[in-house]
Amino acid sequence: MLLCVFKVVVVPGPDFTADVSVIYQGWYGLLKAGVFPANDVTWQYPPAAALAILSPALLPFLEYTTAFFLLACAADAAVLGLLLHASRRPGRRRTGVWSWIAGVTLLGPTVYARYDLMVTAVAVAALLAGARHPRAAGALAAFGATLKIWPGLLLIGTPRGRETRTVWTAAMITGAVVMFVFAATMPGALAFLEFQQDRGTEVESLGALVFHVARQFGWEGQVLLNYGSMEFVGPYVNVVSDAALMLTLLAFLWLLLWRLRAVRWTAATPADVALTAVLLFTTTSRVISPQYMIWLVGLAAVCLTLRMSCQTVPAALVLAATAVTLLEFPPGFAHVVASDWLGVLLMSVRNGLLVAASLLGCVRLWRSTRSRARTTVRAPAGAPARSGAHSARERDVTSAPSVRTSATAR
Repeated sequence: MLLCVFKVVVVPGPDFTADVSVIYQGWYGLLKAGVFPANDVTWQYPPAAALAILSPALLPFLEYTTAFFLLACAADAAVLGLLLHASRRPGRRRTGVWSWIAGVTLLGPTVYARYDLMVTAVAVAALLAGARHPRAAGALAAFGATLKIWPGLLLIGTPRGRETRTVWTAAMITGAVVMFVFAATMPGALAFLEFQQDRGTEVESLGALVFHVARQFGWEGQVLLNYGSMEFVGPYVNVVSDAALMLTLLAFLWLLLWRLRAVRWTAATPADVALTAVLLFTTTSRVISPQYMIWLVGLAAVCLTLRMSCQTVPAALVLAATAVTLLEFPPGFAHVVASDWLGVLLMSVRNGLLVAASLLGCVRLWRSTRSRARTTVRAPAGAPARSGAHSARERDVTSAPSVRTSATAR
């Protein structure tokens, strides 16, 4: 990856490092002076994103882009280390470690040329903190949300009761403190909200497939650089964008329904919910930039580290979609913008895999948390004790208490 971002190995297609060398470096001067780029429509991030953009200041002896790429590599190594450490615990496996290595490789050098890898490292740390350190998990999830919104979805899967109260309280306090500090000290901290609202339908999104196909039949729209990305502009674009927002709302309502109806949690449920939620919100988004895939790769790696996870197949589909994303950007991006047969094929396959992963993730999550765990029956005197592995598995499951009837009393 470093050989690619330093241009020792040349990757065909548009310059994927321009975000760092042009956009991030341009913001760096303003942020260092204590001001957000409130007049720049490409600034669409929560205020703590400033910390990621300013991070190359930690290596003042290096040029900005060089420092950023090395810090991205350090974030990659941090995730790898977290997964390796977590895989040594009981009930864990190393599949997640290998899936992270594969996912980063399959996404290609774009992963080192965006700050999303740093956000993913925070999200992975929050999920792995889990039940052992609920306050730390909540604080990390909230801090991640102030970097790029989506880590806030990690809070949905916390088990009901005391753990939810602990995690959510820590998250609310952390989020409020971070937002207050930035709003009080740096003008323009909330400008990103307006710019996000005005986004259109980006050419790589699920909704964009409508226009990719429509162009084959004489649709009059075009693709233009808008709000920092290539978006469709023309008739009915607003309709498709509004439909995407409606799908996102429906996804949120489904997650709310799931939480109200769930009766069983395992040690893997928070990670399973996180992957499903981020899949839903990514797939229904008006924008699916290539770097979004690293979010899913990180969450999939956590799921695959946990033996009890129900998201093995959706995680495999995420890796397949990541491989197609590398074909689409940067090498095939010109075909996507042109909506030719190759571009339409790449987008259909990649987005089809994401849709399949999202739907399958929902089905598996619903089934795994709606079925009650088998009630533990006390063995009669003299009966052999249960094996340690089986007992550990039972302790790993939380379900609604069973009702004691007259029959069970007898």
